[in-house]
Amino acid sequence: MNGTLNKVMLIGHLGDDVKMHYFDGGNCIGRFQLATNEVYINKTTNEKITSTEWHNLVVRNKAAEICEKYLSKGDKIYVEGRIKSRQWQAEDGTTKYTTEIQVTEFTFLTTKKETAHTRQNQEAESTKNTNFDAANEGLPINDLPF
Repeated sequence: MNGTLNKVMLIGHLGDDVKMHYFDGGNCIGRFQLATNEVYINKTTNEKITSTEWHNLVVRNKAAEICEKYLSKGDKIYVEGRIKSRQWQAEDGTTKYTTEIQVTEFTFLTTKKETAHTRQNQEAESTKNTNFDAANEGLPINDLPF
């Protein structure tokens, strides 16, 4: 195979809300951390162990605005992208390094806003007056013959 591949697929939960950065010219990026978990049993102690890996994600422009609008801490998301390493000079003169996932595709799996909206709708439906009387075996109280 002559080509190379740099592709990442993750499903995880947001560690914090999306942080937006705007630039001259109208472009923007959104940054957030995504937690993925691995659960296994320690064979010697028979203890359940959860190991969490944190990933730094970057989304750009319209995708960033969509993520900022709909995502919040704890939401579950599927992302695809590529790994990108970069470096910069810190204020104290040291060179800092980071590895990020440049997101190219994403799908919201659960959002707190969606969950809260669904819960409100379910509560509203359960408290509706259906105008039925249980003693009338489910027939409407105002059942007219015509």
